[in-house]
Amino acid sequence: MKSINLFKKVVCVGLSLSLLTACSVTSNESVVEDEKVATADSNTAGSSDAASGDYKYGKIDIPGKDGALCGAPIYIAYENGYFAEEGFDVTLISADFETRKIGLNNGTIPIVNGDFQFFPSIENGIDVKVVDGLHEGCIKFAVRPDSDIETVEDLKGKKIGVDEIGGTPHQVASLWLENAGISADPANGEVTFLPYSDGNLEFEALSSGEIDVAALWDPLGSIHEKAGDVKIIFDLGTDEYFKDRFCCFLYASTKVLEENPEEVAALLRAYRKAQEWIYENPEEAVNIIVEKNYAAIEDKDLAVELIKSYGYPSATQHADNWDETVEDNVRYFAGGLYDIGYLKTDPEEFTDTVYQKVDVGN
Repeated sequence: MKSINLFKKVVCVGLSLSLLTACSVTSNESVVEDEKVATADSNTAGSSDAASGDYKYGKIDIPGKDGALCGAPIYIAYENGYFAEEGFDVTLISADFETRKIGLNNGTIPIVNGDFQFFPSIENGIDVKVVDGLHEGCIKFAVRPDSDIETVEDLKGKKIGVDEIGGTPHQVASLWLENAGISADPANGEVTFLPYSDGNLEFEALSSGEIDVAALWDPLGSIHEKAGDVKIIFDLGTDEYFKDRFCCFLYASTKVLEENPEEVAALLRAYRKAQEWIYENPEEAVNIIVEKNYAAIEDKDLAVELIKSYGYPSATQHADNWDETVEDNVRYFAGGLYDIGYLKTDPEEFTDTVYQKVDVGN
């Protein structure tokens, strides 16, 4: 049942709980420790290339301390100095939902990366625009090795672990279920979603039988799959409905876009430089991410495999109807969320309102 009641319930909870972060995981203890010194480090890595110390756009905060492997463009733009080259003295921060919401609305946080979980929140008042696409994939649904769950049809009556109600794994699971004719509305009792603030706790709940399925961000799902601890029944990067589509978009503060569009364009140039560098140098990107403790993964070969699977674009791809691709992806997921009741606005109208093409000057 594709009921608008689902939209009302999920958005009300999601607006109060959601962290609005792309591919966020909270299982990386080294990243948590690193957050304590983020401010002290903000003027070393990533800003050293600006020899004069004079930044055109000054100091800005960018949420980018969430421990996700697929946050690579933020880490690389920072470490390789692309933010500095474009005129920014960046501090990477951790930011919860309220911090991001306030920062985006008042322009103190000019840009964030986030999934299509943003869409209902935008419809409910967060003043941002989609300005670019970042990557594909990065979510997997895992079951115990001895589980008889094989397909989406087997999920009826099951308990599914997610990082948060209203978050991206929850919305992905809801789309997957609803498209198969299984209601994701908790009132209908066909499935139960249980939130876990830490990915390791979610995995432990799966192992103990507390839940039947764990919806996990990379790299955790892939690490346990390779270790033989789980089997994967869903991969965002290969599922027919989701593959070759953005998992993560870039969202810019409408206030900053209106008052200083050149600043947003400069940020997008930094992100695009990082995407293109990752495309050309996936092994080096992994070395930086692992050595700087941005993501908790020791298996570099697996990390490289995952980085390559996220579809970071090349310079050629950026030059070939890239903006049309981003807009099409917004429309696609707006349609999917509208169909299951997560959005009330017509997908075409929503896309026209939320997507804004930015001239990056290249």
